Amino acid sequence: MRVQTSLDHPMLKWSTFFIGLLIMSLGIVMIIKADLGASPWDVLHIGLYKQIGLTIGTWSIIVGFFILFLSSFLLKRLPQIGAFLNMISVGIFIDMFMMVPFLVTPETFTGKIMMLLLGLLINGYGMGIYISAKVGAGPRDSLMLALTEISKWKVQYIRLGMEITVLTIGWLLGGPVFVGTLVYCVGIGYIAGFALPQCQKMHDGLKRKLDKAPVIEANHFSN
Repeated sequence: MRVQTSLDHPMLKWSTFFIGLLIMSLGIVMIIKADLGASPWDVLHIGLYKQIGLTIGTWSIIVGFFILFLSSFLLKRLPQIGAFLNMISVGIFIDMFMMVPFLVTPETFTGKIMMLLLGLLINGYGMGIYISAKVGAGPRDSLMLALTEISKWKVQYIRLGMEITVLTIGWLLGGPVFVGTLVYCVGIGYIAGFALPQCQKMHDGLKRKLDKAPVIEANHFSN
């Protein structure tokens, strides 16, 4: 009997996916903790948290579930499993990082700016890593794709409309809108533009190395 003990591609794919979500969630929390304004969707999550309670991560999951349901209704098909895992994992990871004792708001404005920019960079590269696994778009991206497919409008117009809508609702609920919100809206696209191809190249390169690596096998009946 021969047992293959090499790392297979599904393990690489899902490890990349969850590591990316973990890193992306750290970036989200750093932006929130910088206290200079959050991303549009997190403005909504924080606004709901302030008005109703629960946790920011819980609202991320609840809003994500609603968005997935809406996307499925519009497209009349079920989303990929990666979208569900994205929704649940990011919410859990956000709450986990929110409780880390050394992740606190800096006392100086310079410190806050540095934390915001670092969080933005980490968020963008975490996004690039999880997307490189290609196991399904997150809830918000799923809705964007659904609205684009139905309306035939350009993706950038759909995305802009979504961001403005949730930002307005979140602001009315008391979510933090400040200079960091503008920095996020302007900067995340540029960072993602660099991060996505780099992370995809890294993931594909690792996969090629695994393809070329010798397979370690064990034969329990050999002497």
